[in-house]
Amino acid sequence: MSPQELAARIGAGLLSFPVTHFDRDMAFDEGAYREHLAWLSDYDVAGLFAAGGTGEFFSLTPAEVPVVVKAAVEEAGGKVPVLSGCGYGTAIATGIARDVEQAGANGILLLPPYLVNSTQEGLAAHIEAVCKATSLGVIVYNRDNAIINEDTLAGLCERNVNLIGYKDGIGDVELMMRIYARMGDRLTYIGGLPTAETFAPAYLEMGVTTYSSAIFNFMPKWALGFYKAVRARDKVAVMAQLSDFVLPYIAIRNRNAGYAVSIVKAGMNVIGRPAGPVRLPLTDLTDAEQQDLRALVEKANASLRAPA
Repeated sequence: MSPQELAARIGAGLLSFPVTHFDRDMAFDEGAYREHLAWLSDYDVAGLFAAGGTGEFFSLTPAEVPVVVKAAVEEAGGKVPVLSGCGYGTAIATGIARDVEQAGANGILLLPPYLVNSTQEGLAAHIEAVCKATSLGVIVYNRDNAIINEDTLAGLCERNVNLIGYKDGIGDVELMMRIYARMGDRLTYIGGLPTAETFAPAYLEMGVTTYSSAIFNFMPKWALGFYKAVRARDKVAVMAQLSDFVLPYIAIRNRNAGYAVSIVKAGMNVIGRPAGPVRLPLTDLTDAEQQDLRALVEKANASLRAPA
């Protein structure tokens, strides 16, 4: 799959960002991870992002990332493209890019570098080094300490044909519009704010045709239905689901810092498909918070089963 073919593919549907399973000793639980991906394979998505933000890339060692990706590639079996998380400093990021290409990934999601802030020139050099280290399609994740502007992005696209995507994680509407006006169809645009469903209707009007759904991990049928309602611009259905599920879900997520991933793993517990704990420094939901989530998920699933 060429980078351009990958770009077209992932822009045409919902994106799966699976959690990474850990055992009691916090080691990667490959068997449980594969079982989870096999279960999700019954649902139609446009791309699978292994070891991404929801997959706790930031808690994985560079050596673990290609192991997770290889397992995802084998489970996907060519039915859906697999993209890998990539990040940290430039030397580590370029190494990860090469390793995951060897592991069979179809593309890379480049997360912000570790800790430091930089100039536009420094960020551009970092992104370009990763693009040059691999033949895979690269998606840049604009968030936190790695925010590039439309001029920087345009220059990178001119020099790197395999830079195929832009994922927005900051919610700056003006910047998003400047980038889309400048780059148009040169890139595939991905919504990357947590929780992405909240922003999906507005972002669709700005040319962002897809987004990363963490909720897909434990409510795949609901997540796909919501995505279809967004793409159909069914405002009544979208607002009903936002009010009934997404906004109460966010209220639980916002009770503590770092819960964007923790609440997804709690959702896995709720449906009887545990993925293990989150790795430190993240913390899991309390028992009471998990019960609140259980009631919310059960209500949402009951509405899916109810006759139209």
